[in-house]
Order: sequence, then C-alpha cells, then structure tokens
Amino acid sequence: MRALLGLSRKIDAFNTVIGRWLSWLIVLAVVISAANAIIRKALDMSSNSFLELQWVLFSVVFLLCSPWTLLSNEHIRIDIINHTLPLRLRGWIDMIGHLFFLLPFTIVMLWWSIPFFLTSLHQNEQSFSAGGLPQWPAKSLIMIACVLLMVQGFSEIIKRAAMMMGIIPDSNATVISAQRAAELEAERLVMHIAGDKP
Repeated sequence: MRALLGLSRKIDAFNTVIGRWLSWLIVLAVVISAANAIIRKALDMSSNSFLELQWVLFSVVFLLCSPWTLLSNEHIRIDIINHTLPLRLRGWIDMIGHLFFLLPFTIVMLWWSIPFFLTSLHQNEQSFSAGGLPQWPAKSLIMIACVLLMVQGFSEIIKRAAMMMGIIPDSNATVISAQRAAELEAERLVMHIAGDKP
C-alpha cells in the first residue's frame, strides 16, 4: 500500500501542477474576448480564429483542470445530503462512485475519443468558419482529459482505500471545500443577523 500511496502522491502533484498552470488560461481567454469585442466595435472587424480560440481555451481549462477539481474535492455532488452523512459512509460512497461510475465513464469516453481525434487529425479537419482554427487540437483535449481524469480516479481510490484501512487520516474530516466554507460562513452571518434583531 505504501508504493500505491507514493504513486497517488505523484499523480496528485502532477494534476495539481497542470491545474494551477492551465487555470491561468482563463485570464488569456478574457483578454482575447475583450480585445475581440473592442476591435469589433471600434474598427468594425472581427476574427473567427480569435472567437474560436476563446472556446478552445475554455475547453482546455474545463477538460484538463477537471482532475485537479476532483483532487480538490470541488466536483459537483449533492451537498445537502452528502455533508450530513458520517465520514466513513462518505468515503465508501466516493470509492464506489469512482470505481463504478468515474472509471467506466473515462474508459468509454477514451475508447470513443481516440478514433474521433484520429479521424480529425488524418483529415486535417478545419473549422467551418472562414479563417477559423484547425479542429483536431481541440478534439485531442477530450482524449487527454479522459486519461488524466482516469489516473486521478485511481489516485482517489487508492487514498480512499488507505483511509478505510486506517493507514492515512480521513481527508474529509480535515478538508472543508470552498463551497462548504462559504455555506458555513453564510449560516454564521444569518445567525448573527437573526440574533441582533429584537
């Protein structure tokens, strides 16, 4: 299990570096979007390649940062139910979800995304818009994201198994997601305001 936990730490570190660096592409997408809007209004001209570059940058961030989101425990879940459950049960739910839903999903998506990408690459598929970007680089993102998300899923399973065996402390007990922290702060403020009223 020690070797698996070492592998898990390396996977976590890799996806953290990717997530932190690529999240800065949002700033670039905003700058390109603003510049395109200003040029369109001021000079009455627009560029399809800049418009498409915006959605490619968004796709990079959305797809390639998803493993980092999973690692950070910031993915979508039904928090009204989940945070009321005991920690051990939450760990089991996470492990079962990763094993029977996340991993099969990433495997199927990878299986279908490889020919999707290869066909686009071999045809040198271009945008339908004049002056647009090639399509195959964007289609490769699906494949890369599936691999990264699958590997992060394995890392999460390793950590959940180690927690269940008592080898490492339960990260759910000490880590509060940003969303949960905001919920707790909102509850505190409501209680403070309600307490101040006559």
